[in-house]
This record gives sequence, C-alpha cells and structure tokens, in this order.
Amino acid sequence: MIWSDTNTPLHIIKERLIQFNKERDWGQYHNPRNLAMAVNVESAELLEPFLWCNDGGEKVLSHKRQAIEEEAADVLICLLNFCTQADIDLCAVAAKKIEKNARNYPIELAKGRSEKHTQLKE
Repeated sequence: MIWSDTNTPLHIIKERLIQFNKERDWGQYHNPRNLAMAVNVESAELLEPFLWCNDGGEKVLSHKRQAIEEEAADVLICLLNFCTQADIDLCAVAAKKIEKNARNYPIELAKGRSEKHTQLKE
C-alpha cells in the first residue's frame, strides 16, 4: 500500500516508527525532553528555506519542494515519536483543541481576522 493522507491511519505510521526505532535501539534516546527538542529543531529546519524570501514563500516552496517535504516529514516523525513516548493520543487531543479553538474563535468574531481570541471580544 502506498501511504497518503487519505488512506493511511496515523496509528499505522506510529507502529512503523516504533518498529523502526526498536530495530535500531533508539528508544534509549527517546525521552520526552529529547524528543520535544527534536520537534523544535526539525521545525526550525522547516523554516530555514523560507528565511529572507521576499514573497510569501510560494516560490521557495516550488523550487525546494523535496527538501521542504523531507523537513515536514521529520517534524511529523519527531512529533509522533514524542506522542508515543509521552502516551499522547495525538488525534484525540487535536480534536479537543479544534473544539476549544472553535469556542475561542467563533466565526462571527474571527472570520477574516488574525487577532488572538482575547482581543476579538474587545
């Protein structure tokens, strides 16, 4: 099966990562602190190609697509490793966060605006 967003459950990717890490004995390095730092480092690497670009990044995205895709994958892999180690059900907490954001950013106040939710009520 070819993995894609439309046909690959997240738990399949997590299970493959667990196997991958176990085969290499990398679990000894996978504590929450190290993995949280890894997420941060990989996120910074995702930003690097866009540093100093004059447009919104569309040109960079098209010219450096493969490198950017690999950095995005690294962010996901590190985040999934973190969630596995920290026993976080990422899909469940993402759903809760989306619901919370819906309450904090009601359409009638937030549509087309970029302010923080505490400023929308002003």
